[in-house]
Amino acid sequence: MSLDLLLAFSLYAFVSSITPGPNNTMLLASGVNHGLVRTVPHLVGVNLGFAFLMTMVGLGLGGLFRAVPIAHDVLRWAGAAYLLRLAWLIARSGDPDAEGKARPPMTFLEAAAFQWLNPKAWVMAVGALATYGSGDGLGWEIALLVAIFTAVNAPCILVWAAAGSSLRGFLADPRRLAVFNWTMAALLVASLRPLLASTTG
Repeated sequence: MSLDLLLAFSLYAFVSSITPGPNNTMLLASGVNHGLVRTVPHLVGVNLGFAFLMTMVGLGLGGLFRAVPIAHDVLRWAGAAYLLRLAWLIARSGDPDAEGKARPPMTFLEAAAFQWLNPKAWVMAVGALATYGSGDGLGWEIALLVAIFTAVNAPCILVWAAAGSSLRGFLADPRRLAVFNWTMAALLVASLRPLLASTTG
C-alpha cells in the first residue's frame, strides 16, 4: 500500500470521524451532562467498538449482508429504533429518574455495542474498506487500516466530549441545559434522515 494511499485514507478517517453523527452528538451531550472523566468509558467504547466492527466488515461481514439483504435491513431498522430511544434519554438526561438519581453515562460495553446499530459507523467502515482496501481480505491490510482509523478517530471524538465538558459551566442553568439536551436529541433524530431516505428509495 503506497504512502499516498495511506495519507488519503488518513484524511478520510479524519473527516468521517470529526464530522457530526450519532456518536459525536452523544459524546457532546455526555460531556455536558457528566463531564469528561465520566465520559471516558463511552469514548473508549466508541473507538474500540468501531475498530471491531471495521475488522469484522473487512473479514467478510459486508459480503454476508450483500448475500442476505434482509439481515442488513433488520439491523438498520433496529439501529433506527435504538437511536430514537437514545434521543429520548438525552432529551431527558437533565431530569432525575423516579429515585431522584441522575441517569448514568453510557458504559464501555453499551458504546461498543451501539456501533453495530449506528448507521454512520456502517457507512464509515464499509466505505473505508471498499475505497482504500484491495478487496483481497488480506489480514495485514485490514489490521493496518483499522489501526490507522482507530488512531485518527480517538482525538476526533475526544474533541466532541471535551467541547461538551467545557460547556458545563454555561449550561449549569437548568433551563439552558434542557434546551441543549432537547437540541442534541433533535440532532440525533435528524441523523436518521439519510438512513430512512436510503431505505425508501
